[in-house]
Amino acid sequence: MGEVGAFACLHTPSPMRVTAAASSTTDDAPLTRITPPPNYASMGEPVKADHEETPPRDKWSSWVDFIMSCVGYAIGLGNVWRFPYLCGMNGGGAFLIPYIISLLLCGAPMFILETTWGQLVSVGGLGMFKICPIFKGVGIAAAVMAFWLNIYYIVVLSWALAYWIFSIRMDDNVPWRNCDNEWNTVHCRSDYDPVKCDSNRTIRDYFNVKVLTVDHLNEYKKQFFVGPKVNYTFCSAADLAVQSPVREFWDRRILGVSSGIEEVGALRTDLALYLLIVWIVCYLCIFKGVKWTGKVVYFTASFPYVMLFFLLIRGLTLPGASTGLEFYLKPNFSKLLESRVWFDALTQVFFSYGLGLGALVALGSYNSYNNNVYRQALTVCCVNSGTSMFAGIVIFSFIGFMANQMGKTVQEVAQSGPGLLFLAYPSGILQLPYTQVWSLLFFSMVLFLGVDSQFCTMEGFFTAIIDEFPQLIRGRRYGRELFVLAICAISYIAGLATVTNGGFYVFQIFDFYAASGWALIWLLFFECITISWCVGINTWYDHIKSMIGYYPSAWWKFCWVFATPCVCILTFLFGLFQYKPVRLPTYDYDFPLWAHIFGWFLSLSSMLCIPIYAIYIWCVTEGSTSEKFEKLCRPKLDFSPASKISEDNGDGHVLYEFA
Repeated sequence: MGEVGAFACLHTPSPMRVTAAASSTTDDAPLTRITPPPNYASMGEPVKADHEETPPRDKWSSWVDFIMSCVGYAIGLGNVWRFPYLCGMNGGGAFLIPYIISLLLCGAPMFILETTWGQLVSVGGLGMFKICPIFKGVGIAAAVMAFWLNIYYIVVLSWALAYWIFSIRMDDNVPWRNCDNEWNTVHCRSDYDPVKCDSNRTIRDYFNVKVLTVDHLNEYKKQFFVGPKVNYTFCSAADLAVQSPVREFWDRRILGVSSGIEEVGALRTDLALYLLIVWIVCYLCIFKGVKWTGKVVYFTASFPYVMLFFLLIRGLTLPGASTGLEFYLKPNFSKLLESRVWFDALTQVFFSYGLGLGALVALGSYNSYNNNVYRQALTVCCVNSGTSMFAGIVIFSFIGFMANQMGKTVQEVAQSGPGLLFLAYPSGILQLPYTQVWSLLFFSMVLFLGVDSQFCTMEGFFTAIIDEFPQLIRGRRYGRELFVLAICAISYIAGLATVTNGGFYVFQIFDFYAASGWALIWLLFFECITISWCVGINTWYDHIKSMIGYYPSAWWKFCWVFATPCVCILTFLFGLFQYKPVRLPTYDYDFPLWAHIFGWFLSLSSMLCIPIYAIYIWCVTEGSTSEKFEKLCRPKLDFSPASKISEDNGDGHVLYEFA
């Protein structure tokens, strides 16, 4: 690998011997002195690492940096815009049963696996699979998926930044309150209460679309358009479809949405500028490495909790909040008989924990060798799921209030995804005093939730590439900074397709296919069996003990060997059988065939990396079938836990590097 580190054999049957170290004080187990396995002599004499050839990898300043980074990465927009919706629509409180089961069987085991794996080998998502070369395609697949995700996910932040900027006004108003803006159409109606047709209304009232139905128009027609010389044409209900100013602001001012993906249209220059600003912010958060990122994330990860707390206090005092909370929490156990509920629970766990993208491996790889990553991973899992449930209380208190104000049911108001952030919430904010302040606070929370998830995903991708080519990138002056800048620039240019008039359709294709449920689960299945079946679960437990000083619970062994792979493959098959092409019912739009073909290209571009690389490495490896199997499917003799700290640093570690 060219890494500074200690290489002891991962396949050795006996655990590494450890003795108590001379110093230490962290959340972790006491630091230990690493000694090589009994058979290390067969791999060559220990040699000093050449620190001048390749600069050493960065380390977190403390274990708190690692936890805060994991919290910032794992807790993102999915906790706010997807979990509460799924919970409400899939049985309320009863949805917590499949969610918690999915968390225990798959989410937490894979979260622990990825973070411990990263800490053990101290390399990114590509290098970690050198322990089992035939599955290195899994690391490549994760990098490809992370690259696609970095391109399109960030556009959500440009939308949020646009709302945030539009909320900065001198008066207590926001532009999506009224229908007198240049982007509004005659279909815009600026209040929630239907306006009855009466003879006191002027023709201007009705052509500002305060007439809601054909019946209203007919009534108006009888009163004003009478006589033999009057010529009028009946209109359909569709012609008189009412649009709220919130919807028109989103469709016409923010998106400038076209009739379909076939009509890409012009570049939205304001969104392109906001997208550039967000990319610059993300670049500044990570270009110096984890020592800088670890400090930035203290604010970006904690600020959303402050906002959620204030929103909770306000939400619980609103009329109708109890109705929303009842919809969210009241269990409907009959829903548990529906297979879709279980599929939604599992995919939500995978997405909300950010599994399979290499980011968690990268974050773990910057830990010191004896950091108690196991305990910290469990802490982050509890914080993540607790945040999802807490956010649900906040969100449904507002949704209940909105339903009460609009005269609709909670189910009609509740939405998932961008519709919740940019339609439902802005509608609710209009009903609050000091609308401008609440809007600024809410979209500030959205920005911080998205930014730390974005730059941690970026860090996972960059770490994978940099660790694969350390001399080329890390060994050069400003190598990391320039490499990160180049990838950010390429990603920004590629992402401009999402800020055109047809950009929302492009976003939906990327969102549905690029990081799709089946592609992610496919990747996680191979990731799990690499450790449990190729490395060997007992060997893996021995190495975890060498890091933290004790064996983890036997529950994780059961999950890694049996439960998680089985659940992954069954869910993968279920997702394929349930596949339906993406469509946008809001716009009554079906994507053309070529768009779905492009979407499948995005999915397969990551999924096929695994079998293609396996076939390639099998063909180029010399030897008989049994020799190839031994070389490719068993841990390599010269790859092992990289002892992370030099013998000379006085930190109680001995650095070994086996030739």
